[in-house]
Amino acid sequence: MALLILGLVIFLGAHSIRILANDWRSRQIARIGEKRWKGLYALASSVGFVMICWGFGLARHQPVVLYVPPLWLRHLNALFTLLAFILVAAAYVPNNHFKARLGHPMLAGVKTWAFGHLLATGMLHDVLLFGAFLLWAVVDFVSARRRDRLAGVVYPAGTAKGDIITVVAGIVGWAVFAFALHAWLIGVNPMG
Repeated sequence: MALLILGLVIFLGAHSIRILANDWRSRQIARIGEKRWKGLYALASSVGFVMICWGFGLARHQPVVLYVPPLWLRHLNALFTLLAFILVAAAYVPNNHFKARLGHPMLAGVKTWAFGHLLATGMLHDVLLFGAFLLWAVVDFVSARRRDRLAGVVYPAGTAKGDIITVVAGIVGWAVFAFALHAWLIGVNPMG
């Protein structure tokens, strides 16, 4: 469990610098350059991510049950995850209403993914992983929206074409992950 927790601290810590120390971040980028900053950020994120995956895998061998959710919540989680994939796609597809409205649809997608998984799982390692991501995404979303307001950021208006591409990309990504990759990578078949 310690490896999972340390991985979460490193990964989410790196992703929280803009929340907690945005001025310091700006000074470091000015001091060492944007490319070096991104390299260090990617390195820390990658190390944290590997530790999360490895620690989560180890923690699954010694499960601690906190609660047992009803089976129907697993099916509801599939819908939450589908919406999360659409929201993540919205972060990359230009001119969609999701991004125009939310500003940061990837963070909304992480919140949706984490919340759905908290409903569907009840082991301690699940609660640590998904609870940490949910808490981080909520705080980062609020922080990012506040920065947008202060900077007067206005996102481009969405179009029907952008929405269709976003939804189709999200559905395809979700289907590939739910029906093939989740069981292979995570060891759990969410559709079985």
